[in-house]
Amino acid sequence: MTMGLNGKVALVTGGTSGIGAGVVRRLSAQGAKVVFTGSKADVGAALAAETGGRFVSHRVEDAASWPALMEVVLGEFGRLDIAFANAGTEQGDANIEDVSIEGWNKIVGINQTGVMLTVQHAIRAMVKNEGATGSIIINSSMNAARPLGNYVTYSTTKAAVVALAKSSAVYCGQKGYKIRVNAILPGVVETDLIRSIMNSQPDPAAVRAIYEGMAPMNRMAQVEEVAGLVAYLASDEAGFISGAELTIDGATTAGMMGV
Repeated sequence: MTMGLNGKVALVTGGTSGIGAGVVRRLSAQGAKVVFTGSKADVGAALAAETGGRFVSHRVEDAASWPALMEVVLGEFGRLDIAFANAGTEQGDANIEDVSIEGWNKIVGINQTGVMLTVQHAIRAMVKNEGATGSIIINSSMNAARPLGNYVTYSTTKAAVVALAKSSAVYCGQKGYKIRVNAILPGVVETDLIRSIMNSQPDPAAVRAIYEGMAPMNRMAQVEEVAGLVAYLASDEAGFISGAELTIDGATTAGMMGV
């Protein structure tokens, strides 16, 4: 299994930190030319220098800005083969009683509308490839299957984009496109953000134990492991995988752990 991505062009949204940055590094290392987006220009410039990728400051929920982004991708690289719809947030979320309409709309805009726009524009670009080929991966969450009571908007949007992936996969198949669309559902991933949360607590070791104890495997996922799954789905090795939801959570949502 080579999973080589030489000659492929990829778009990664929310690519300046966490899973997104890990995927930018992984796809670049496997030979892809990567365009990645985010709102942190200084971080984006540093990652571009590190990986050879192309950073574009962009907000996924801004529909009017998408044609300009795709002009960068197609104008500079001539095609699009891989899209990783990763940009997301939970900032401003709350439980169903307390969530504000402003918080709800912001999160839906990024997590749901932003993903729809990513998939829509990726398909429009990929149909221009010879044979209408490509792979689109949506970053959902294990909370699509196990919603959080205190994050109603995040949980709702992460479930919605799984349905979006399946609908889009069926559509592409029916149209005769060789464009695959899948969703990944990570559990708790040990990103820099999670580490900073742990380290900011009075007892970081206790908080780490809580995070790790959520999975029967008794650890968090590593960014590189999630990036590896994305790279596999992006590759020709996964040529018959479409419309799938692939959980990568160390069996967290597989069943009850018992007492």
